[in-house]
Amino acid sequence: MADIHNGDRRVGGWSYRGRVDSTERPRGPHLEWTVVAGDGVLGGPLLLAATPEGLVRVEFHAEPDRVDRMIGPLVSRLGADARRPAPGEEALLAEPIRQLTAYFEGALRRFELPLDWRLSSGFNRQVLQELDRSVPYGSVVGYGELAARVGQPGAAQAVGNAMGSNPLPLVVACHRVVENDGGIGGFGGGVETKRQLLALEGVLPQPLF
Repeated sequence: MADIHNGDRRVGGWSYRGRVDSTERPRGPHLEWTVVAGDGVLGGPLLLAATPEGLVRVEFHAEPDRVDRMIGPLVSRLGADARRPAPGEEALLAEPIRQLTAYFEGALRRFELPLDWRLSSGFNRQVLQELDRSVPYGSVVGYGELAARVGQPGAAQAVGNAMGSNPLPLVVACHRVVENDGGIGGFGGGVETKRQLLALEGVLPQPLF
């Protein structure tokens, strides 16, 4: 995947009264967002959003009719103006886009990006940060084992809930968390996407077709 940009700047006719300016950079706290094209691994476009603190949101299935429902609540929760730059003019998202492209090309094994963790808190954040720290590319961990790593043995179900709440999938790689009995487990991007990502990282064989 040489270029994951989506050149279409208009997504679903989205607007957010008084909070969005797609032509000028906001001077105060702001959110930069865009939609990048997916490929055979993802099966659809991704929404990426970043603040000056770091990447704050990655969402699968960012088709035009869903972007409205993604951006509005995100802007409200963060209390920041939002801006969608033209492709190639990203400031906050330039490096995330570059690293995601390298990841899908097999040229990057660990994301080195500042992350804005404001969309996660408490136990969920603790688990996700442990996942990011201790489960590298090409490996997997069971829900129960990850619970034990954060000092909560027996909290496998809570770990599953934390994975479902992950605001930064792909970058904080919840696709590497699997069931203790060897099952692949769930995934917000879809089980087939999870299989494809694990195949990309060499955990599972590449599909024949």
